[in-house]
Amino acid sequence: MASAAVDNGVSRDGSGADVPLSDLMLDIGRRARKAARVLALTSDAERAAALRSAAEAIRSDVAGIIEANAEDVAEARAGGRIEAFIDRLQLTPARIEAIAGSVEQVADLPDPVGRVLATFERPNGLVIERVAVPLGVIGVIFESRPNVAADAGSLCVKAGNAAVLRAGSESFRSATRLVAAIRAGLERAGLPADAVQLVPVRDRDAVGLLLGGLAGNIDVIVPRGGKGLVARVQAEARVPVFAHLDGICHVYIHKDADLDMARTVLLNAKLRRTGICGAAETLLVDRAVAGTHLQPLVAALLDAGCEVRGDAATQAADVRVKPAVEEDWRTEYEDAIISARVVDDIAEAIDHIETYGSHHTDSIITADKAAAARFQREVDSAIVAHNASTQFADGGEFGFGAEIGIATGRMHARGPVGVEQLTSFKYRIHGNGQARP
Repeated sequence: MASAAVDNGVSRDGSGADVPLSDLMLDIGRRARKAARVLALTSDAERAAALRSAAEAIRSDVAGIIEANAEDVAEARAGGRIEAFIDRLQLTPARIEAIAGSVEQVADLPDPVGRVLATFERPNGLVIERVAVPLGVIGVIFESRPNVAADAGSLCVKAGNAAVLRAGSESFRSATRLVAAIRAGLERAGLPADAVQLVPVRDRDAVGLLLGGLAGNIDVIVPRGGKGLVARVQAEARVPVFAHLDGICHVYIHKDADLDMARTVLLNAKLRRTGICGAAETLLVDRAVAGTHLQPLVAALLDAGCEVRGDAATQAADVRVKPAVEEDWRTEYEDAIISARVVDDIAEAIDHIETYGSHHTDSIITADKAAAARFQREVDSAIVAHNASTQFADGGEFGFGAEIGIATGRMHARGPVGVEQLTSFKYRIHGNGQARP
């Protein structure tokens, strides 16, 4: 893809001619559609070889990627960004190697395309197959994590899709360099470089054009970033969206929960990484075990540096607990803070989750298999865990190699979106001359 810059809201292509942003974006969409048609006809071996070539191209340009990233980091520091943001943005040789390794892991995944999902024969002798096929062109809008460019691009290619990536201004240089390496690797292996394109401008209007679908050339949009980005995408997109807005995840301590297990799972679910979407934000404790379990669990959280905001019963368990207000039950803290309350029974726990949750990930801790089965049946979340941390809400932990995001909608993809979720299906009908009466 030719280099481009932005000049007063007008994009400049490699020829030096001024190109309106709308025309530039439409050209990107058209080239992505053309590349997607080529990819859809490739074999898994061809796609896997191209991704391994992309991984090697990333490794061969470590110095260039580090240099581009250093400019992004310097700009972010000058803009007063906090260290947690800088950490998400910064690339090191080890992190770049991990990115290349992740691309190779995706290459080695089973082929998601061409899977026969179902086969059935009709009374008239027709044999009908439902077969997995690529979605087409996937638009991915992300913010500060440059590794998303490689994760998203590799997953899309593995599933036979083209990717149009739009990086946030903070990671623009890093993503540009990473995508250039990926494109070089694909082209070296004989696949179209346009299978992975990065919008070559920082202009925010490019996001709106992408959400409009680029004249029918974008099939799905995936936002990866903060709530502001996701909310805008969900409000404005004119094509389907794979996303989640909030990660308000719960851990429910059932009356038959083992205390040691509950403590281990709860601390991991809340504190392993507080800023990820799978971090627990609310603790629910069954009244039947509040006398034995509530105080030790609350004390463990507090002693580990986690602020606890609780109802009256939770406040009575430890003087360090702060009062919870109604808004706490609806808050994704993304910090070492958790809300906690005592519930009468499993029915009230489920009702609380359905009232305040975000349908992302929720967990029950119990030795009662029937209670666990009820919880997993009635809690309408994308991921429902039994005796396990909510922080397993991750495509890598599911064995997907990587994920393009986590979706909480009810259509098509739900939970971690990996290569299988980046396919649709079509029907193949096999007959021997049948005509419909």
